[in-house]
Amino acid sequence: MGAAGPGPPAEYRERRRHLEAAWAGALRRFRDHMDDHHHLHEHMHEGTRMTEPVDNVRQLRRPPIRQSTVVRSDVAHTFDAFVRTIGAWWPVQTHSMGQERVAGVVFERELGGRIYETWDDGGESTWGHVLAWDPPNGFTMTWDILPGETEVQLSFRALGPALTRVEVEHRGWERLTDEQFAQLPTARGGYSEGWKLILATFARTQE
Repeated sequence: MGAAGPGPPAEYRERRRHLEAAWAGALRRFRDHMDDHHHLHEHMHEGTRMTEPVDNVRQLRRPPIRQSTVVRSDVAHTFDAFVRTIGAWWPVQTHSMGQERVAGVVFERELGGRIYETWDDGGESTWGHVLAWDPPNGFTMTWDILPGETEVQLSFRALGPALTRVEVEHRGWERLTDEQFAQLPTARGGYSEGWKLILATFARTQE
C-alpha cells in the first residue's frame, strides 16, 4: 500500500481542540451544578425534617373525637332544642365545671356568642365561643375548658321528615403541648365517652 496521506490541516486541529475544551468545560460546570443541587437538596430535606411542624405528628397521634346519635324529630326542631334548651337536658351534674352548683347553661345563639354555665352563687364558667353559626345545619365553637385550644363542631342532618342525625367532632387535640396533654391522661378517652353520653341524653329528651 502507498504511504498515508497528510494529517488534518492545522486550522482544523485547532478548531477541534477548542471544541473539545469547550465541551469539557461545559461538562465540568454541569457536574458542579448537579453536585451543588444535590447538596442543597440534602440540606433542604434535612431542614424540612428538622423544622416539620410538630402539629402534623400530633394530629396523627391525636385524631378528632367523633360521636353521633339519631333523634326522632325534624332537623329544625332538633337544632333549636339542642341550643335553646341546653341547660335543661345537658347532664351538668357529671359534665360541667360547677356540677351540683350549676343553676343553668346559657347559649348565646349568634356568631361570637358565648356558651357558659351559671352557678347558684352567681358565678360563671365559660365553655366556649361560637366560631361558625349555620342553623339548622350546625355550629362550631371553641372549647375553652381545656388548657389548650380545641374546637367542637355539631352537625345536624335530616334523615327523614322526623329523623335527624346529630354528629359531634371534637378536634384540635394536636394543639395541646405534650405537657398539657400529659396533665389529661384520660382526656381523649374521657371525652369520647362523654360526648357519647351527652348525645344519648339529648336524644332521650326528644323522644
